[in-house]
Amino acid sequence: MRSKLVLLFGLVAFSLAAAQTFEPKPADACLAHFFPLRAPRQTKLMLKAGDRLAICGDSITEQKLYSRIMEDYLTVCTPELKVSVRQYGWSGERAPQFLARMTNDCLRFKPTIATTCYGMNDHEYHAYEERVGQNYRAASMAILEAFKANGARVVQGSAGCVGKIPFWVKQASGTVEDLNLSLCNLRNIGIEVAERENAGFADVFWPMLTAGVEAQKRYGTNYAIAGKDGVHPAWAGHTVMAYAFLKAFGLKGDIGTITVDLKRNQMKASNGHQVMSARNGEFELESSRYPFCPCVELGQSEKSYPVCGKDDLDSDNSIRSGMTLVPFNGDLNRFMLIAKNAKAANYRLTWGNSSKTFTGEQLQRGINLAEEFPCNPFCEAFAKVDAAVAAKQAFETTQIKKSFRSAAAKADMESVVAQTEKEREPLVAAVKAAFVPVRHVIKIEAQ
Repeated sequence: MRSKLVLLFGLVAFSLAAAQTFEPKPADACLAHFFPLRAPRQTKLMLKAGDRLAICGDSITEQKLYSRIMEDYLTVCTPELKVSVRQYGWSGERAPQFLARMTNDCLRFKPTIATTCYGMNDHEYHAYEERVGQNYRAASMAILEAFKANGARVVQGSAGCVGKIPFWVKQASGTVEDLNLSLCNLRNIGIEVAERENAGFADVFWPMLTAGVEAQKRYGTNYAIAGKDGVHPAWAGHTVMAYAFLKAFGLKGDIGTITVDLKRNQMKASNGHQVMSARNGEFELESSRYPFCPCVELGQSEKSYPVCGKDDLDSDNSIRSGMTLVPFNGDLNRFMLIAKNAKAANYRLTWGNSSKTFTGEQLQRGINLAEEFPCNPFCEAFAKVDAAVAAKQAFETTQIKKSFRSAAAKADMESVVAQTEKEREPLVAAVKAAFVPVRHVIKIEAQ
């Protein structure tokens, strides 16, 4: 039966090849039966100043990891946009179930832009059936139309991939490939829905699947991009997810550019960064825009954020590891240092408590400080922002899943909404208060 399904999927895919374009496929036998449609690329910035972002999805969203990366990024890397965020993850949810609750839980807060991430539960953990595809298509279109009718732009996100058959799903059947082929079908349907509804699209599935294959080659077969249970990713998988959504917003990733003339001992910085002093190759800056920090020092975060020095690249619970599987730093996290008149063969560059040696040619071409120094002077301030974001998002889960489903809410929903919003206000304020300018020193010494 399985071989017939794979053959049917392949024949359908090849019959569409003349009219459709597919994503590039790594030369790996385990990907041979997959034919993902080419996902649309967002070339213009989809976000607008003052946007209210709703991050919607199932238990993977309720993990509050990719949503946390997204809110951290929007807070510290693009502060000029002043985007506010709420997450609406609900364990076990399918697209039709979100459709049923979105008016009460989400639309009441008047989002101006939303991301959706459904399909994992919709595919029912077995080989693809047209019934499943039709239900997913209908619910996805209805969700997009409801958001649009209420003035919100939408990024339709695909589900990720599975790594093994989940033990808790009693009706699960087939092989891991069967399930991923089904999820690939739903991803392709999501592209069609997004194009029909003139919405954005975030391709989570294909980058996760291919990243997982590559990670096991680099870091070992125990690396689980989809998580140890096969469905719920750890930090690396969520990094790939966040990358997909942030790219779908059309963000360009220019954190800042610092240009130093080593002969004249002068430095210039782009918007968001101010040179405070320059003396003997040592430059002090104040930055009101942060690079994204993939780890923090031990003790700086109370919310289990990866710790620098313990976030091994071969760990699927490392943001830094996830960044090696997608071009996160190159596409979204460029904090560039460019040196003119770098005549010496080598230079020692010290940033905060870390030092590295670069050639003069490397400095003249430019280095990405965010990539070269994952543990950097921004980590402490970043950790405070992340802890505040984590606390706020945790409350948002409680607000929706408990307070809005309480006996008090059944008696008087609007009073419960008003009360919980008062409780949320200081958590929002804490995120804003945590984001403060950072002073840091860059020292460049010829060797």
